[in-house]
Amino acid sequence: MNQPIKYTIGLVIFPGMTQLDINAPLTVFHLMPNTQIYLLWKNLDPVTSDEGLKVLPTQTFADCPPLDVICVPGGPGHIGMMKDRDILDFLQRQSQEAKYMTSVCTGSLILAAAGLLQGYRATCHWLFREQLAMLGVQVSSDRVVIDRDRITGGGVTAGIDFGLIVVKILCGEEIAKTLELLLEYNPQPPFGVGSPEKAGQDLVATVEQMGKELIETSLTEVEQIALKMKV
Repeated sequence: MNQPIKYTIGLVIFPGMTQLDINAPLTVFHLMPNTQIYLLWKNLDPVTSDEGLKVLPTQTFADCPPLDVICVPGGPGHIGMMKDRDILDFLQRQSQEAKYMTSVCTGSLILAAAGLLQGYRATCHWLFREQLAMLGVQVSSDRVVIDRDRITGGGVTAGIDFGLIVVKILCGEEIAKTLELLLEYNPQPPFGVGSPEKAGQDLVATVEQMGKELIETSLTEVEQIALKMKV
């Protein structure tokens, strides 16, 4: 006999998102017991990720019920989403009843643009930490940050860690441990340079140069948002 739904989780998707930002926590969340998951967008048309993967929304913003957890991914599309009234208004409405407002990677910049992270500790992809701080957020370099009812994950692959932490909070540590083992989450990075603290100055500079255009475009938007917010 099916058990009644205990938790509802909404994963916001948008054009230009990084698909692993959403698929990593989705892989964890869909194993949670008695959980209903929604993939959310303005309409039900396919949404194309930064990598070209098409993802089908299952619910629109307009028809979405109140949720327990809302998760916002990052990716280069975050720049447009920081000034998109549809997504910002949706997040603000949901925040009034949601147990947890959450994000992965630069999704925290979208939450901050919606006015939902000011005065909180949070994290994001390391390339954008300074921009997150410009929006009145107390920025941490931790892989997952919990501050009251806000939970944020670092860049891209941190979505798995983030997902397991959310499971622990909602369902308890034993279930979270079970899912960690079921997913064989036992990372052994081949080079051990997955954070700027470990990578060294030369490699950090190389990656910063690779992302220069995106970083500068995002910075322009963040500066305008910060000015409007007067933070």
